[in-house]
Amino acid sequence: MRIRRLVAVLGVLAVLSVGCDRAPVEPADEPLRPRWQALTLPAPPGAAGRPLLRDAVACAGRWYVVGGLADATGETRPAAWGSADGVSWSALPVAASSFYGRQHVLYAVACREGRLAALGAKNGGVHGNPRTGTWALAPGGALREVPAPFELYAGPRAVSVARLAAGPAGWLIAGARVDGAAVWTSADGERFAVREGVPELAGDGRGRTVAYDAVAVPSGWWVVGAVLPPGATALAPLAWSSADGRAWRRVALPVPDGRGQAQRVAAVDGGLVAVGPVRDGFGAWRLVGDEWRRVGGFRAAGSGVSSVDGLVSAGRALVAVSGDGDGHRLWSSVDAGDSWRAMAMPDVVPDGGNSAVGVALQGDRLLLVADDGQASRAWWLGLSTIGR
Repeated sequence: MRIRRLVAVLGVLAVLSVGCDRAPVEPADEPLRPRWQALTLPAPPGAAGRPLLRDAVACAGRWYVVGGLADATGETRPAAWGSADGVSWSALPVAASSFYGRQHVLYAVACREGRLAALGAKNGGVHGNPRTGTWALAPGGALREVPAPFELYAGPRAVSVARLAAGPAGWLIAGARVDGAAVWTSADGERFAVREGVPELAGDGRGRTVAYDAVAVPSGWWVVGAVLPPGATALAPLAWSSADGRAWRRVALPVPDGRGQAQRVAAVDGGLVAVGPVRDGFGAWRLVGDEWRRVGGFRAAGSGVSSVDGLVSAGRALVAVSGDGDGHRLWSSVDAGDSWRAMAMPDVVPDGGNSAVGVALQGDRLLLVADDGQASRAWWLGLSTIGR
């Protein structure tokens, strides 16, 4: 929904770089088989519709799920849910203020200190491009659409509006414009300013860049993504750091053959871990001091385009969501990304079409939401209840 021409081209190139040349899958340990506990998310007020669960987040002792509802004709509207304990849920009031906002599906969410913000989009207009906007949780408890100029996220320079992060420095969105990787920054999670064409962050003579995800750190921000060098047919992983979201420093992430993408990043054990597709499956990089090092990884089981659709952390624990063309899968690490083990999902979720998987982790509790294209469901489990 939120990816346009440049990212589509990069996706085709990703097939060349991590699909066709993938090494055979090696035998792996038996997957962890946790006892998932099903959750019930109540129907929001208003017309009935099929839930479209897309993302989840937890902070300050609260849990949130965002997505939308689709009626029998396929028309959509935004929806969100909240919980104080991750078990009992209630639908949040949602207040749209624009024609497309009333049709949004919320696809990314972040929170800090009890403040919540989300990204929503709906394809529309003569070209069918995503009409993207931001949403913020008002003091009264309603999630409301934040009015914004059309060309802030859309328009002729738009490419992608990918992920949202929150931290001490405020809020940051990672994505891309026609110049390459770009970010949007905000002090309050409502009024965002686009930072495009920024040296080191945007594309230049070294290639076209794209940003996929961001994370807050005490010193500011890290963003991860990739670059397509001139004349190349494969992407190379990159990371960028900034103190204020305006000036950026670029770092190439190590990979033996120069091929890969850093698609998700999370803070873990006082540092950072990034995960993304590489030639032989999925690789993980850890920031040690000022240096990114290649650490562990895991293999892809399917033969399609590989992607990392989620990465959450608590302490030294990490849980990643991957897609490999055949389906979505879960992977867990208890040692900050050095080693990984497959984790059986409670249900089969295809990779592609209208399917989606989102995860949130707070303390020992893992929340999983999934949409297999026919129905959406939610589960939770305590990580300490599963062995290794």
